[in-house]
Amino acid sequence: MSHLEESAAEKERRLLEILASMESAIVAFSGGVDSAYLAVVAQQALGERSLAVTGESPSYPDHQRRMALQVVEKFRLKHRFVHTEEIANPEYVANHPDRCFHCKNELYTRLKAVSAEGGFRFILDGANADDRMDFRPGRRAAKLLGVRSPLEEAALTKAEIRLLSEKRDLPTASEPASACLASRVPYESPITIQKLDQVERGEEALRRLGFRHMRVRHHDSLARLEFAPEELARALAPEMRAILAAEIKKLGYRYVTIDLEGYRTGSLNEVLEWPSRSESRAPGIPTTEKGAGSK
Repeated sequence: MSHLEESAAEKERRLLEILASMESAIVAFSGGVDSAYLAVVAQQALGERSLAVTGESPSYPDHQRRMALQVVEKFRLKHRFVHTEEIANPEYVANHPDRCFHCKNELYTRLKAVSAEGGFRFILDGANADDRMDFRPGRRAAKLLGVRSPLEEAALTKAEIRLLSEKRDLPTASEPASACLASRVPYESPITIQKLDQVERGEEALRRLGFRHMRVRHHDSLARLEFAPEELARALAPEMRAILAAEIKKLGYRYVTIDLEGYRTGSLNEVLEWPSRSESRAPGIPTTEKGAGSK
C-alpha cells in the first residue's frame, strides 16, 4: 500500500468517526467529486439519518444534475432537490468578487429550513483540506450559518478523495472539477439567465466534441475557451478550430478565442489581489474570517 493510500484510509476512518458522532446530517450535494464522496460516506455512517440535498437554479449545470442523479441511483442515497433563488438577489446578480457568498448563503438558508423540518442536527458541505489555499467567499457563508466541513476536519485532500472515490466505484472519481455556471462570467459583469444558458450550451457542445477538462468563459460577445494541456493540441488543430468557432458562434458569440494558458480552475480570480490565497475574501469584502471556499 502506498503512502497516499495509507494516509487516505486513515483519514477515512477519522471521517466515519466524525460523521457517526453527528447523529444526523444533511449533505449539500452538488454531484461533484467532494460532495458525492461525502454523501456516500455519510450514508454509511448515518444511514437513514443522512439526507443529500441538491440546490437547483439557473446556475446549476444540467451535466452536474445528471451526475448527481447517477450517484443517487447507484448508491441508493436518500435525496431531494430544493429550488434556490440567488438570481433574484441584486447582490448576487451584480457579480462582485463576493458573489459566491450570496449564492451559498441562499443555499444554506434553504438547507437550514429542510434541516428544521426534518429534525437533522447538522448541515455539511464538501470543502476539503486543499480548499484552504483558494479564494472561496462561500466559506464565509458556511461559517456564519454553522455549516460543517467534515472532509476538511478529517484533513482529506482532493487527491485522497479521488482515490477513495475510485475504491468505492464512484462515477465522480475522475470527473473534472465542477463549479456553478456563474463562475464563467467575469466579476462586475452582471449575471443573467441568458449568459448562464450560453455558457452551459457552449460547454455541452465541447463535451459532444469529446473534450472533458474545459471551460467556456463568457466575455460578452467573446467566448474564451480553456482546455486542459492534454486536450489543448487537439483544440488548436486547424480542422477543430473551425468546428469550435462554428459551434460557439451558433450560441450568439461574435468572437471565439482559445486561451493559450489552458484550463485552470478559478482563472477569473487571477484579476483579484488579496493578501493571502487562504483568505476567503477579496479587497473590499468585509470579513475577519478565513477558510476555504468557491471558485
